[in-house]
Amino acid sequence: MSNEHVPALERTLGLFREIIEKERFDDIEISVRVVPLTPEEAIGRPWRQDFPIIVGKERVIEADALGTKGQAYTDSPREFEGTLEDVLNLGLATNQSRAIFIASLNAVLNHLGMVTGTVHCKDEEPEQCALEIADVVSRRFGAVSVGLIGLNPAIAERLVERFGVDDIRITDLDPDNVGRQRFGVEIWDGKDRTEDLIDASKVVVFTGTTLVNATFDEIWQLIQTRMKHYLVYGITAAGVCRLIGIDRICPCGRTS
Repeated sequence: MSNEHVPALERTLGLFREIIEKERFDDIEISVRVVPLTPEEAIGRPWRQDFPIIVGKERVIEADALGTKGQAYTDSPREFEGTLEDVLNLGLATNQSRAIFIASLNAVLNHLGMVTGTVHCKDEEPEQCALEIADVVSRRFGAVSVGLIGLNPAIAERLVERFGVDDIRITDLDPDNVGRQRFGVEIWDGKDRTEDLIDASKVVVFTGTTLVNATFDEIWQLIQTRMKHYLVYGITAAGVCRLIGIDRICPCGRTS
């Protein structure tokens, strides 16, 4: 089976094992502690109160390994404490295990200096992040139609301001969002309209949380077969994007 057909997290797991062997981390017992963060711990006190993490739809979990931190978004947060080997043996079958693996991966690669932006920005930085993402899309691709997979309200609003209502498509998996109008754009159901969004867009901007909820590979395959431009955004995808060569944007992400 060629690499492009191997699921992203399976490829990442194999590459992560190689790094662990190279760094001789498998010779020592490295402890990993993962805890869910409160919204304020994760994102501070932004003026905007409609972020999914604030309204309780998602949580950020934080892994501490080798004295450095890595985070991941998930709708299934839980605490975990064990060795790095325990993390590798969790498997990738559930949202919980995928989130713990990704947060731990981000922490270790942060420690090695291989990634930055593994810790969420806070307070008014998410607004600055959204502005910069809209700027980057505009600079790289010009006046284009943009599809946003995963309703980040700050990013959605800035994309609409920059490219116009008629050139923005948005999908989300939260049934409370589906069918609603946000910033003049109807939110499509991500379960059955993602292909429509990708077909209608020149550029696809999508959340790294898709790695946790197991929708990433389908999205990625559609982007590749339709030959669309793309950007993955956020802290969750830091380590995966670094290891398998996917373009990620996280303008205000922190390293600690």
